[in-house]
Amino acid sequence: QVQLAESGGGLVQAGGSLRLSCAASTRTFSTYATAWFRQAPGKEREFVAAVNWRGEDTYYADSVKGRFTIRRDNAKNTVDLQMNSLKPDDTAVYYCAADLWGLGSREERPYVYWGQGTQVTVSS
Repeated sequence: QVQLAESGGGLVQAGGSLRLSCAASTRTFSTYATAWFRQAPGKEREFVAAVNWRGEDTYYADSVKGRFTIRRDNAKNTVDLQMNSLKPDDTAVYYCAADLWGLGSREERPYVYWGQGTQVTVSS
């Protein structure tokens, strides 16, 4: 059983930046594709970004492309999401999810392990 823990959420003004971090309980986190999803109040959970297990390929939702960057840090055993130029529409609970040997799917189903989420609030 792999446990994931998100950190780095908080309150920021529009135009600001936050960096979320997803830490795993396993030392083999580098063998997992990792994705970030988010869920805003009253909305379905949606895909934000993913990186494959090799760390070579990244994928982004159109709404965050050019503003968010997902990056694997194997030395720290984390996957980070750097969020720049934040907008009020980015307000949501952000979840990280992991898929062993995954390719970085935009779908939820391949991801077996999920964190508890971290709140990001962007004020206008």
